[in-house]
Amino acid sequence: MQADKSDVLKRLNYIDGHLNGIRKMIEEDKYCVDVLRQTYAVRKAIEKLEALILEKHLQHCVPEGIKSGSEQGIIDELIQLYNLAGNR
Repeated sequence: MQADKSDVLKRLNYIDGHLNGIRKMIEEDKYCVDVLRQTYAVRKAIEKLEALILEKHLQHCVPEGIKSGSEQGIIDELIQLYNLAGNR
């Protein structure tokens, strides 16, 4: 799982760099459309981060939870995530 953690941290650093860039653009009164392009890039980067974390959760945590007898808890968590993602 260390490589997975490394991937997540790389994505977070990328997002952090973009956010700092957006902050600088705002401070420098850059053109709104250019700022918005960067905010869209951050949104996409966060979506990719979420997908990576969810994939690893489904591959590792969910099977372990089911094996340990926590099926209903796992299902409830997944339903919560689904609802938080705005899919309902």
